Amino acid sequence: MREEGKKSVTKLKFKRLMRKKWLYPALYLSVAALVLVGVFWYQQSAKNTGDQVAEQPESEVQNEFTTLDKEQDSVAVMEQDENLQMPVSDEKAASIVTKFYDYNASEEDQESALVLYNNKYYQSQGVDITRQDGESFEVTAAMSGKVTEVKEDPLYGNVIEITHDEDVTTVYASLNDVQVQAGSEVAQGDVLGSAGQNSFGQASGVHVHFEVRKDGQPFNPESFFGQPLSQINKKAEEGSDTEGAPEDDATDENQAPSQDQADESGPSADDIQNNTDEDPSGSEDEEQAPDEESASSISTIQT
Repeated sequence: MREEGKKSVTKLKFKRLMRKKWLYPALYLSVAALVLVGVFWYQQSAKNTGDQVAEQPESEVQNEFTTLDKEQDSVAVMEQDENLQMPVSDEKAASIVTKFYDYNASEEDQESALVLYNNKYYQSQGVDITRQDGESFEVTAAMSGKVTEVKEDPLYGNVIEITHDEDVTTVYASLNDVQVQAGSEVAQGDVLGSAGQNSFGQASGVHVHFEVRKDGQPFNPESFFGQPLSQINKKAEEGSDTEGAPEDDATDENQAPSQDQADESGPSADDIQNNTDEDPSGSEDEEQAPDEESASSISTIQT
């Protein structure tokens, strides 16, 4: 009973308060005062910010905008400038078994860059990449570009050539199958085909033969993995990795390969046909692959 009485008294007081004539004007004035305070505070904040900008020298403002523009341009360039990557989907499982023949390399590396074919040694113009387990694997585009040539060669197997900016081309040979066509655009990492075997690089087993060329001149792919095209162009200005190559004939199978004895490039497709037409009972010179004058690289093979 007492609690009900207290509630009744409270309601009665509230009703009496609401009947006061000064209540609503007081509420309106309070709300108006809060609004005015908020507007005044906002105007003061905007004024202080404007004064700070006005006090800052114009040159500093321009420098800030210029720096911002340069940073944005740099980000855009970095996004567009790709780095050369190994032409495989899984680099951790890949292994280079035949190196690029570099005249400035060590004797050991030069020996590992020689390909024995028909009792003659030929200098590798690229690298042979295999899987560590010897199985086939997907061959991917090392950089974005346009497929300019797809062909099947009796010596090097299926060959794909991709042209990139700055007249840089990459060549992929010894492919088991091809999944692109000439004229198509490919992005970095797109699958071109799968690794296979060919007649020239039998010792490498299942592999992809990969070349990097600038204006037709070969360069060591290992030197540019993870590097942009600008580094290849810089190297091209300094000179090809094969500059100063000797012109001596290839060595016999039983002789130790050396820099002065190795042929500069592999045999052509016509050479293979000539070898198969020769009489097996002929002399040793007739059984050997043709000399350097008839040899050519993958880029100049005639199918």
